[in-house]
This record gives sequence, C-alpha cells and structure tokens, in this order.
Amino acid sequence: MDVADIPGVPGWLPEHLREDGIEELYPPQAEAVERGVTDGANLVASVPTASGKTLIAELAMFSAITDGKDDETATDGTALYIVPLRALASEKRAEFEQFEAYGLEVGVSTGNYESDGGWLADKDVVVATSEKVDSLVRNDAPWIADLDCVVADEVHLVDDGQRGPTLEVTLAKLRKRNPDLQTVALSATIGNADALAEWLDAELVDSTWRPIDLKKGVHYGQALHLEDGSQKRLPVRDSEKQTAAIVRDTLEDDGSTLVFVNSRRNAEAAARRLASTTEPHLDGVERDRLAEIATEIREVSDTETSDDLADAVEGGAAFHHAGLSREHRSLVEDAFQERLVKVIAATPTLAAGVNTPSRRVVVRDWRRYDGTAGGMQPLSVLEVHQMMGRAGRPGLDPYGEALLLASSHDELDELFERYVWADPEPVRSKLAAEPALRTHILSTVASGFANSRAGLLDFLEATLYASQTTEGGRLETVVDEVIAYLEANDFLTREENEDGTLRATSLGQTVSRLYLDPMSAAEMLDGLREFERTAGQRATSPHDGEATAGDEPPGFETASELAAEADGTENSEGTDAIPDPTAMGLYHLVSRTPDMYELYLRSGDEEEYTMEAYEREEEFLGAIPSEFEEGRFEDWLSALKTARLLEDWADEVEEGTITERYGVGPGDIRGKVETASWLLNAAERLAGEVGLDVTPAIREARVRVEHGVRAELVDLAGVRGVGRKRARRLFAAGIESREDLREAEKGVVLGALRGREKTAQNVLENAGHRDPSMNGVTPVEPDGTPSAAGDSQTAANGAGSGQRDGDEDGPADQSSLGDF
Repeated sequence: MDVADIPGVPGWLPEHLREDGIEELYPPQAEAVERGVTDGANLVASVPTASGKTLIAELAMFSAITDGKDDETATDGTALYIVPLRALASEKRAEFEQFEAYGLEVGVSTGNYESDGGWLADKDVVVATSEKVDSLVRNDAPWIADLDCVVADEVHLVDDGQRGPTLEVTLAKLRKRNPDLQTVALSATIGNADALAEWLDAELVDSTWRPIDLKKGVHYGQALHLEDGSQKRLPVRDSEKQTAAIVRDTLEDDGSTLVFVNSRRNAEAAARRLASTTEPHLDGVERDRLAEIATEIREVSDTETSDDLADAVEGGAAFHHAGLSREHRSLVEDAFQERLVKVIAATPTLAAGVNTPSRRVVVRDWRRYDGTAGGMQPLSVLEVHQMMGRAGRPGLDPYGEALLLASSHDELDELFERYVWADPEPVRSKLAAEPALRTHILSTVASGFANSRAGLLDFLEATLYASQTTEGGRLETVVDEVIAYLEANDFLTREENEDGTLRATSLGQTVSRLYLDPMSAAEMLDGLREFERTAGQRATSPHDGEATAGDEPPGFETASELAAEADGTENSEGTDAIPDPTAMGLYHLVSRTPDMYELYLRSGDEEEYTMEAYEREEEFLGAIPSEFEEGRFEDWLSALKTARLLEDWADEVEEGTITERYGVGPGDIRGKVETASWLLNAAERLAGEVGLDVTPAIREARVRVEHGVRAELVDLAGVRGVGRKRARRLFAAGIESREDLREAEKGVVLGALRGREKTAQNVLENAGHRDPSMNGVTPVEPDGTPSAAGDSQTAANGAGSGQRDGDEDGPADQSSLGDF
C-alpha cells in the first residue's frame, strides 16, 4: 500500500513518511489499515520485532486524535501509549517528539503514583507505564475518560506474574470507562494471538513477516547449523570460546553482536573476556571516542561496577543489566547504536523492547536459576524468540542471525526441537493470584468500577483471565478471600443489605491512591501501632533506681537517658517521653513489605544479621519472628539486610563501599532508595490518616534516604542541585541550612563547590539568593583566605562555561536519583 493511499490520517503524515524514506507500508502495516486501524477499529498486531509495529500504533493514534482531518495540524483528541518499562517510555518519547513539528504535543509520565497527571490533559499523545496509567485511573484523572485511542505495547506481558495483572486490569478499566475507546495491542509473535483479539473485541493481524531475513540456528563444533538445514563454517580457534569465535567472525564482516547470558555476574565476565576479541578491531577514532565514553561512565558513579564497565567499553565491549544505573545503560545503548561498542553481554532485560538490534544475537545461556523450582530451568520459547528478534538492523544489515550454542550432538538436536523449530507458548493471564487481586479489587471498589461482590465479579468478567479460565468458581473463591482480608484491615466495609454493598473506607481510599499493595499498608500500620504501644509502655515504666532482672545496676544511666535529661524530655512524673522510631526501624519496616524487593541472604549473612537483629531489637517496629520459623525468619533477615543498605546510604557511606558490601550495582541502590522513599511517604500519609504521632520521624527518615544524607544535611540537600556530597562540603564551610545558603558569602559557596562557577550559580539561584551571579567572584575559605579550589578549577570552567557540570567524584546533580 502506497503511503498516499492510507485513509483517515492527517494530511502531513504521508509526506513525513516519504521524508523518512517510507514509500510503501510493510505487509503487516497494510493489513492493519485494511482491517480498519485508521477507522477506529480495535486491533491486535502480533508481528516480529522490527516489522513496523510502532507505525501501526502511530496510524491509529494520529487518525483518532485528528478525527480524519486531511490537512490540519489541530487535534481534538488524546491517545495513550502504554509501555512496560520506564526505559521504553523514554525511548518512545524521543521517537514521538518528531511529530511536535506538526503541532502534536507529547507528554511522558512514569512516576509519582499519587498524581492525577492533570498537566497531561493538554497533551495529544501521552506515553506512560501500565503502573502509572493504573494510578491515574485510581486518582481519577479527568482526561482519562476522554481518551480516543489506547495502545498497549508488548501486550504479551500480560503473561508476566509481576506486571501482567496491572496491564490486564488497566485495559479492562479504560475500556469500561469509555466503551468507544479504540484499543490497539502490539505484541511479539505469540501462540494465541487470537485469544487476545477475542478478549479485546479486536481485529487480528498475525504475521511472521520481517523486513530483514532472520536466520535461526545453533553453533556446534566448527559450524553454524541453520533452520533450513544448511551449514556454514565458523571455526573456533585454539583457546577461543564459542561466543568469542562468533563475535570475531561477526566483526570480520563489520557486524555487531548481542550475547544473552543468565546472570549479571556472567554478563560482566563475558564483556571483560570479549573486550580482548573486539579491541584489535577498533580504529584510532573509535578508540578515542570510546575512551571519552568510558570517562563519562566512570563519572556516573564511584563504584567497581562503573569501573569494570568503563574498562570493557574502552575495548569495544560492554555489559547491560538491571544493576547498572539509568545513565550507564543509556551510555551503553547509545554507543552500541553508534557502532562504537561492538558487543554487549546482557541479561534478558535488554530483550524487553529497548531498541538495540545487532547483526547477530547469541543466546549463550538457555537455562537460568528459578528459586521456586530450586534449580536451573529452561527459558520459555517466547523469551528466546524475543532475544532472537533483536538480530538484524533495518537499513544496516542484509540479514540477521540468531544462534544458540551446543556442546554436544544431542544438545544440538534438543535446541532445534526446543527453540528453533518451536512455536511460542500461549499467553496466559496471571490475574487470579491473590497478591494481584488484593490491590486490584481494592482499587476497583475505591475508583467506583464496582460496589458489590456481584459487581466485582461482573467487572472481572471483562478481563483476559475470565475469557481463559476453565476453573469453575476459582475466581469467586479468591475474590471472597480478598474481600475478607480487606475488611479485616479496615480498607473495605460491607453493608448489611441485599446487595452487600462494598465501600472503600477513607483508609482504603488512601491506600488505593498511594498505589500500595494493601498488605504493605497493613504491615506498615501494624508496625507503627505496635511501636507506639510498646514505646509508650517503656516510656511510662518507673525509674526508681532499683535493678530488676535484665536491668543495669542501680545508679547506671544509659546514653539515651542522659540525652533525654539534657533535652528536657523527661516528664513531670519522672518517666520519659515516647521516643521516635529510628531511621533503621523505619527502613526495616518498609523493607519487609511486599512492595520492596529484598536483598538475598548470601553465605554467612544469616549469622551476621541474626546478631544485629538481637543487638538492635528495640529499634524494630514489631516483634522479631522465632528462628524456628525458618522461611519467615529468613525473610525478616533479608529485610534487615535491605534496611542496612538504606541506612548506610542515609549515613553517607560511599556508593562504591555499598555496592561491594551488599553485592549490588549502582542501579540496585537507586532502585531501593526510590522504592524506600515512596513507601516512607506512604507510611507518613497512613500514620496521619489513623492519628499516629510519628510523622516527623518518618519524614526525616524519608528525606535522609532520598538524598543520602545524615540528619544535619536534610535541609541543605533539599536544595535542587546540591545532593549529598555538595551538601557535606557546604556544611563543612559553615553553611548548614537553606537559609544560610540564601544569605551566604558567594566566595565561600564557590570555594566549597571547588571553584565550579556554573554549579555555584545554579545552587544559589535554587536557594533564592538575592544575587547568584558568579561574575568576578573568587573562591575563598570560610575565614576569608583564598581557596585551594580557585586557580585551576576556575580557569578550567570559566564563567558561563558549557562543559559538564559535576564534581570529579560524583554526577552533576545527585539531588535526584532518576527514573528507575
């Protein structure tokens, strides 16, 4: 189909496509148009990676929001594009921003689950994660009811036990709220695309067509064995591994390679080894550019992971996994797309939609550890095919090759049967699991989609689960169990009438808006109430100087008692005021909720954290479980390890020390910090809702972990552009608060910030300084003597310098940990 013949789209689109070199639609795209995608029809497109799914979405969105106008840039509708990952949201935003030249406004929203996203109401295209869309529905975003088109990218992820239920319920809610909503679902090739189409009342485009031929096969011995029965010699030289041989062969043909492995450690080790294969193939320009990128990587974080990644990149290789920070991942992806990095060793997360195609894909590890099964288990066909689909770069490669590795003839046969010739598994809903239904039943009642048991069951009939289940009564049983749980925790009430009307309590409404798992809310409230009860009992115990069992001898005063006396916190009856919960107690409380992914206990950890548990017993909000409750006790210790990481971060322990101490990456730290900040904010709101007098302590713990600072830096670190390291330097210079910064001597600020004029000016502007300009300012010490930061730094930066603005030991702005 010629682009000029596409019906219902705005007049500027065909010309825009021609300028991009698109004269005709791909066959799956043309079929989508024929099935009515530009005329408001619901559609499921199940087609391979790189076969034009995004353009199908654009055709649907632009025709919907312009209402078929041929030559006008004005729009009168809103389209929503749902993605599974925040990284993919950023990628799609960049992709869609090109259309702002035609008057479209694009908005992206991935965080702040309490917001109704009112600012998005004026946008024509909104990109958001499924969790964010779910939260917008819960917070009653008014523009949601006026949507014209919703696109669900990677819709096969409804099969994912974590994200799937949210996507499934969110689509059901959007369709119920707006029955005329056009729904377009994009998917990799799956085994039951027709079931998704039936669920969404949609037309189906189910195609295996690709713009670039994909050859699948297995490397065994000295050859590639391809799915069509052909073989191609690819020798493994002495001391070479199979993967290195394939990467070398690909480089000799000026191609790039993605290598998928089953763990972070294996990704890092593979990249380190493969750098010796790629390095000889680099020219002088590439070496210089990669050295610059390596420097940028080291500036992101002062950690061993950062150094290891930079070392690999200098040799033309890289690794990619969830332990990297967002900045790390972005630098690696950009360098790979620019063909500077020749090979990436990655965990399967890279296959989940991020645009990183390559000439060859090697699925080195087709098994991974499964804790529920207690050992290594084969990957699904769908996962392997997703990885394989990354092979072949449109416009760059004549073909793509996707290879598994066999070490024996039997394994060669097994891999062909299991993956190369196999069809992907059918997608199955994961909604009926109780953890998923806890949150979605509460939000369904709280947001007015159902107000009775019968109404809930009726709403759930609109889900994929209902269309797939063969278990009679299973859904009703789980719904009843969840309703009983929500009632017991005062999140729902059931009226004694014929319909058994369900209503969300004020507390239940708050839990829903905060986007919490109700079990997390219950855990936090129970812990806070228990702390207040036991702390109150301790505070009202008499101090008569007589030792009792377990007490210190008469006349002995603990440090906390001495501090209380100095602060005047002992009350008139001679008993102490109720203490606040400690930061550790609060970090442990949120770490043991279902919404926090706990750190694993490594060998030797159990003994270490058991000792710490008993040494700090009074800090914990709730009793320590018995050591004889093995599973529960281990989970509790895992939460303690997670809380210790958060405490270290809030105590200003260096990032590199934390990554080494806990065996995590920079991205893990940021992920834990962001989750803890969100949960502590929720705990503060919940405590206020039920009248618990602990909100100041929670707020301080939240701000400390958010910025990674001790208590004395909380005010300073809250100034945008300051962050943990700059706050410490300013504090050392005698600037201890936002007010101090507002009135500070500019030379002292410049000296504390190591002569970086642009940084100092931005910080003073954000603090509200009356004259933040650094023109003519000389760095000085607090006593007025010239600062050692002066000469070299000022000369290097210059007033108004446009170079990267950051400290040599940290990223430019550590006040925000980014989007993870």
